[in-house]
Amino acid sequence: MRILIIINDAPYGTEKAYNAFRLAMNIQKESDEVEVAVFLMADAVVCGIPNQTTPQGYYNIERMTKSVIMKGGKLKACGTCLDARGLTNIKLIEGTERSNMKELTELTLEADKVITF
Repeated sequence: MRILIIINDAPYGTEKAYNAFRLAMNIQKESDEVEVAVFLMADAVVCGIPNQTTPQGYYNIERMTKSVIMKGGKLKACGTCLDARGLTNIKLIEGTERSNMKELTELTLEADKVITF
């Protein structure tokens, strides 16, 4: 089974990205047979920026993204959304790929389930 999770909100300020990554991590924990892809759009592209510092005891999206990637998940960030936020030349978390609508379309068509946050 293939699951695509699309995130639209910034990593902090709301808990949508946090909950999306919690779900992705739990899916990976429950089944080795499920392929998980996470696509970052709009303000969610900031989830893919390295060196995130959060207060002690607060969740850290960077650690969560790395966990998903380390377990074989795909992490894609919309290139148009990165450009629109002035993040064209920024280095992304290792394993995070700059992507586009064509690839999002392909991931969507190949997915058995698509979940949006």
